[in-house]
Amino acid sequence: MSDDKFKTRLKIAKNKLKSRKSSKNGESSAGIGVAFKMSTELVSAVAVGTIIGFILDNWFGTKPWLILIFFFVGVIAGIMNVVKSAKKMQK
Repeated sequence: MSDDKFKTRLKIAKNKLKSRKSSKNGESSAGIGVAFKMSTELVSAVAVGTIIGFILDNWFGTKPWLILIFFFVGVIAGIMNVVKSAKKMQK
């Protein structure tokens, strides 16, 4: 009789351990996804700003200035997007 109880308790413990492992794997992959999203937002904002500056520089003939200005505008926009995403995550 005690052997049956032991086996039952062992099965319950194994099931709890499996459920914990599966939930931890889901959390780590979700964290990687969020980090990838934030880094993509930052890089894409900088890239878009730089491309806009490059196009406008070629159009107006003001070679380095608009690239530099829009590069920094892209950096600021990217950082603001990352901060906004981080605040949403905290809620």
